Amino acid sequence: MATGRTHRPATRSRGIPEATVARLPLYLRALTALSERSVPTVSSEELAAAAGVNSAKLRKDFSYLGSYGTRGVGYDVEYLVYQISRELGLTQDWPVVIVGIGNLGAALANYGGFASRGFRVAALIDADPAMAGKPVAGIPVQHTDELEKIISDNGVSIGVIATPAGAAQQVCERLVAAGVTSILNFAPTVLSVPDGVDVRKVDLSIELQILAFHEQRKAGEETEGEAAVPPAAPTGAAAAADGRKGPDGDVPAVMPA
Repeated sequence: MATGRTHRPATRSRGIPEATVARLPLYLRALTALSERSVPTVSSEELAAAAGVNSAKLRKDFSYLGSYGTRGVGYDVEYLVYQISRELGLTQDWPVVIVGIGNLGAALANYGGFASRGFRVAALIDADPAMAGKPVAGIPVQHTDELEKIISDNGVSIGVIATPAGAAQQVCERLVAAGVTSILNFAPTVLSVPDGVDVRKVDLSIELQILAFHEQRKAGEETEGEAAVPPAAPTGAAAAADGRKGPDGDVPAVMPA
């Protein structure tokens, strides 16, 4: 079976924009759901809605793949699944190592979606000697002393860092030195890597902070909306009192009886 080290996806050489590459997994997820329901074709409008983008952007993205669909029919679901999977490099085996088997690392190891998407967890690695040999998701944890050998033996080019922030840069440097060229970073820190190494950062706390910002803004808009509602016009005695001005033309703070 082909491994990640000897086969690289062709997206960059074919000039596909990074923004388009970032949307391809969204299209693939929507198409896979359609395929599982045995839907043979889908229109650009339907697929765009399912992926959360507009149809014009979807058609532009697919033009980079050489797929334009058939007028009046739409896109062939199975063929698009194959096209996008091939473009993303998911038609081959990608061995992955996860470094840092705490709560998050263990959760990632137990995630069942890797294998169905072309990724094989080749090894779990942790610095704690007490973790060595313990099975997580059916895979025995190995000590970080073995990191370089593990990467070499398994032909690993993708590494996942789920360590504490203080250890992440050192782990990153060891991964890169051992031949890893793509890193998914869950540690709450920015990694420094040489040219030719791709890093994708996943920071859950930042995402929550962004959501908090939007919640605060929505609450502020609601408050402003309530403040913008004019008070009801006074009637009767209140209206008469409202018409009386103080010596400076203002309504007196206390109206006489």
